[in-house]
Amino acid sequence: MGIFDFVRKSKEEERQTLDQGLAKTKESFFQKLTKSILGKSTVDDEVLDNLEETLITSDVGVETTLKVIEKLQVRIKRDKYISTSELNSILRAEIAQLLRAPSTTGSPLPADFDAPLPCHPYVILVVGVNGVGKTTTIAKLAYRYKQAGKQVMLGAADTFRAAAVEQLMLWADRVEVPIVQQGMGADPASVAYDTLQSALAKQSDVVIIDTAGRLHNKVGLMNELTKIRKVMQKLVPDAPHEVLLVLDASTGQNAIEQARQFTQATDVNALALTKLDGTAKGGVIIGISDQFHIPVRYIGLGEKMTDLQLFNPDEFVDSLFE
Repeated sequence: MGIFDFVRKSKEEERQTLDQGLAKTKESFFQKLTKSILGKSTVDDEVLDNLEETLITSDVGVETTLKVIEKLQVRIKRDKYISTSELNSILRAEIAQLLRAPSTTGSPLPADFDAPLPCHPYVILVVGVNGVGKTTTIAKLAYRYKQAGKQVMLGAADTFRAAAVEQLMLWADRVEVPIVQQGMGADPASVAYDTLQSALAKQSDVVIIDTAGRLHNKVGLMNELTKIRKVMQKLVPDAPHEVLLVLDASTGQNAIEQARQFTQATDVNALALTKLDGTAKGGVIIGISDQFHIPVRYIGLGEKMTDLQLFNPDEFVDSLFE
């Protein structure tokens, strides 16, 4: 199957894709974990020190790693004895809890691509730096919603970067969804307004708007996104409903720093982690979920259109530890 083979996957196939996509992360993590407990039968201070190093070098992040280690120390103090064979199940439970951290971003998002939308049109504003897979993520989102029977429209409001509009137009043509664009150098807010106006006229279900992929000036970015939000709210008062930050999982801690910068600049309420299949740094999902309390909503596990999945914390943990 190639990138343009538009075939809907079953749940079993999606789980297989998840397992394959996390293979590098899983192999790296368990190699380090095995090394950290080598020759030990119980979890002692040395094992905890080694485990701390394992988690940090797996891109879980220092803050989240210390939280996990502290919980293990409490458990050891309470139970007096923890065997190294129990460590996997304890880690599994702790990581699952971190991934289920309650969202602080307001209203829940649709549970699935097939789920009824909370409003029409449902507006998704996509942010993120260049090179993280923002454009292809938009195309995959459009495809998944279209396959679920939704009418989708794209808005090319990343008018700053050369070829950004042309790339999105190409994807819109391949996915066969309409797009509103005004070319490079146009006012992004004007593009967003025209996109919503067209979506309302055509009774679109989902609107996905691309924005400039730069963060050289947080104030400038904040002002631009605020302007886009204000003009959209003239037509759809509560738009955007989803502000999606796209991050490249293969950049590890840099992804966490980007999340920090963008969440300070705008009201992000959903995250997409791309390129998980090509990296051993999938542990970054754990740190991001824990530190920002913003749900990881989508994960990218390959190049095919069906390789963008809704993130399920329990399935992620099952796949990582099984």
